[in-house]
Amino acid sequence: MIINTEKLREFERSEIARKDISYKDALAIFDGLRREAISLGVFSCENILDGLDVDIRIAKAVNGLR
Repeated sequence: MIINTEKLREFERSEIARKDISYKDALAIFDGLRREAISLGVFSCENILDGLDVDIRIAKAVNGLR
């Protein structure tokens, strides 16, 4: 369990700033994360637009508030 989340974020930012990866490597990382999310059931390949209309309505309502 991570207790000091700010320290972790600082570490992550420093690691990201220190590393310079190519577009190909970044795409491979993204693809791996996407596959993992699909295997965990977070994303579904069946209907990716399912529920988008609800998200759009919520975004319109939230952005309409001042």
